[in-house]
Amino acid sequence: MTEAVEREAMDYDVVIVGGGPAGLAAAIRLKQQAEAAGAEISVALLEKGSEVGAHILSGAVIDPIAMNELFPNWKELGAPLETPVTEDKFLFLGPQGELDLGFVPFPKFVLNHGNYIASLANVCRWLATQAEALGVEVYPGMAASQLVYREDGSVKGVVAGVFGVGKDGQPKPDYQPGIELNGKYVFIAEGARGYLAKQLAAKFGLEDNCDPQKFGIGLKEVWQIPDAAFVPGYVQHTFGWPLDNATGGGSFMYHFGDNYVALGFVVHLNYKNPWLSPFDEFQRWKQHPSVRKFLEGGKRIAYGARAITEGGYQSVPQLHFPGGVLIGCSAGFVNLPRIKGSHNAMKTGMLAAEAAFAAIQAGREGDELVEYQTAYDNSWVKQELKVVRNVKPLLTRFGTLAGLLLGGIDMTIASLTKGFSLFGTLHHTKTDAASTGLAKDYEPIVYPKPDGEISFDKLSSVFLSSTMHEEDEPSHLKLKDPSIPISLNLPRYGEPARLYCPAGVYEVLYDEQGYNPRFQINFQNCVHCKTCDIKDPTQNIVWTTPQGGEGPNYPNM
Repeated sequence: MTEAVEREAMDYDVVIVGGGPAGLAAAIRLKQQAEAAGAEISVALLEKGSEVGAHILSGAVIDPIAMNELFPNWKELGAPLETPVTEDKFLFLGPQGELDLGFVPFPKFVLNHGNYIASLANVCRWLATQAEALGVEVYPGMAASQLVYREDGSVKGVVAGVFGVGKDGQPKPDYQPGIELNGKYVFIAEGARGYLAKQLAAKFGLEDNCDPQKFGIGLKEVWQIPDAAFVPGYVQHTFGWPLDNATGGGSFMYHFGDNYVALGFVVHLNYKNPWLSPFDEFQRWKQHPSVRKFLEGGKRIAYGARAITEGGYQSVPQLHFPGGVLIGCSAGFVNLPRIKGSHNAMKTGMLAAEAAFAAIQAGREGDELVEYQTAYDNSWVKQELKVVRNVKPLLTRFGTLAGLLLGGIDMTIASLTKGFSLFGTLHHTKTDAASTGLAKDYEPIVYPKPDGEISFDKLSSVFLSSTMHEEDEPSHLKLKDPSIPISLNLPRYGEPARLYCPAGVYEVLYDEQGYNPRFQINFQNCVHCKTCDIKDPTQNIVWTTPQGGEGPNYPNM
């Protein structure tokens, strides 16, 4: 289908792509600024999920620093940060035992007292109601699938709401061409590895002067557990088993709300062993006595997965481009040692909003908001990331145990000296895809079968995510070269897509005699984690935006 399509256009002062914490905080701050100045500003926010929160997945223990700035009276307004942290544990796990690391003098900023356990999806739903009350036009189920440019090459807006394209790429009877939503400035807040952000980075060279972005995959479940096992406000993080010392990652467990436990497992995507399956490592981890004791007699009620930015300070790209900005995880502001990013996402959205409002009031549009970059450079967000900048590179170079020891010392010194480090600034030297080793150099991993009580298989897990895509539409998972999975990835890497995907999207199937392998993409299962776009060793898989309202429908993740 060609793109020579006539569309209606709607004009706004600011168009925001993405209804996560960054996009919502930006929208709210724009309206707050206008109200304070007695001015008008029109803001449209597009969310590809069926509702705001449907695609939001995070731990989450939330640092309220940005919420305090956005809504000083958030408690009175009813923000769903209802469970303060009461107990904070760090454990090192062996195959059967644990070592409580409470004796280690962690820097204060790594500890969680003063923070709140919550569902980030529900926090975003609440932020959306606040935004709408201020006059923001929120459009759920509207996927922004294409950028629109002015004649001078600056970003003018996006195309959203394209529906009804058939598997053959041709319009179906219910075809809708979508509409152009144009803005004086466009904010990209798609989250980690966004489809439009990738295009903008390539077109405008936004990543030319930073390190490669690094990622992890976070897998999460929500359980409801018996009273006897429930400890309101309990926070537990672990590292060690089941991952080996050369593979970065760890776990979280948070008790909150009505006997809910949010638990999850993060695997750094620069792992080398192509036989590793993050999903199965997660299921295996739950069988550890330090975890299983909380889950026995409970019920799993939700599952999901999402890529996480981990590059930090060194990997933050240029934040502005002609006509717009990157905010939140589209740029990558997660503080890896703190296992937090939503507060930084919100703050960067607010900083961008303040820069855009001032520019619009001055009669500007379509230019570069360099003031946002300056504001970030002078913000507590950048300082926070600078303090911990060497932890990820040290983990990569020295493994989990030595990396954590050296990283702990380094960030403690940096926190006391406003960022000084004996190491200077260590760098990320290659992408996660380029870190993948050859299959012949590693032993295949045999994972235990799920027991259906504590551990589960992928397909029953995807069912809990309420994921939906229409059957009669083009796959949003594109192969640059359809031959590569079988001709190159399979013999060289064992075709790791079938293992790193947490949703059973990719399969290698054989005929009845066990010959003639073929690569199958079950795109209907996709939970939009973006891991394939990141980890495929040949960078042959491209995640594109499916039509709006599809993908997972997370209730309280």
